[in-house]
Amino acid sequence: MKKILLVLAMALGSQIVIADEPRETKKVCVDVKKDGKEVKDPKTGKTKQSCKEVKQHKKLEGTKVPEKK
Repeated sequence: MKKILLVLAMALGSQIVIADEPRETKKVCVDVKKDGKEVKDPKTGKTKQSCKEVKQHKKLEGTKVPEKK
């Protein structure tokens, strides 16, 4: 019984370690539009923006596909 619990604890522990890898994020902002016009902030007079944090994926390098003869 102790062996089964030990195996389960190790399996769950390894999943938590893998899930906590740091990921690179990028902040993307888009101007807010209503009825085709940009919305301005009344206090500052600047255009309002909607910003989100987006995960950045790594680009994988591969080999070139050979052309058919």
